[in-house]
Amino acid sequence: MLFNAKLLALGEAAHHTGINSGDIIYQLLMFIILLALLRKFAWQPLMNIMKQREEHIANEIDQAEKHRQEAEKLLQEQRELMKQSRQEAQELIENARKLAEEQKEQIIASARMEAERLKEAAKKEIEREKEQAMAALREQVASLSVLIASKVIEKELTEQDQAKLISEYIQEVGEGR
Repeated sequence: MLFNAKLLALGEAAHHTGINSGDIIYQLLMFIILLALLRKFAWQPLMNIMKQREEHIANEIDQAEKHRQEAEKLLQEQRELMKQSRQEAQELIENARKLAEEQKEQIIASARMEAERLKEAAKKEIEREKEQAMAALREQVASLSVLIASKVIEKELTEQDQAKLISEYIQEVGEGR
């Protein structure tokens, strides 16, 4: 019996080794349905997520590029402002230097004019005092001349009297200073 069972199993196995086209079609149909379901429920959403992610990354890159360009523009503007500020500061310093130089020249010119005016005033004062001294001396000489003349008239003078009179006159003039 055992022998018969083995034979029967071998016969059935031989019968099963043939290709069953119904099973292949059924498995192929199931595989296609599985692919369609995967495409619809897995592949399509996965592709949509990948596309959204790609768009998001592209947008982020675009925004980063815009921010970089804006930062470069701001940096350039800041450099220009710094350059202008330096130029303005240099101009202010130069203007202040020129103004100080002009004021210095004006002060020097004013001081020179004042010194010249004082010098001229001093010269005029000296000249005036000289004239006054000369006038006073003339008056003294005139009064002494009159005095001498009156003495000469009062008495006839000898040579010795004249010499004495002249020395007295010189002595009086010396004391009158």
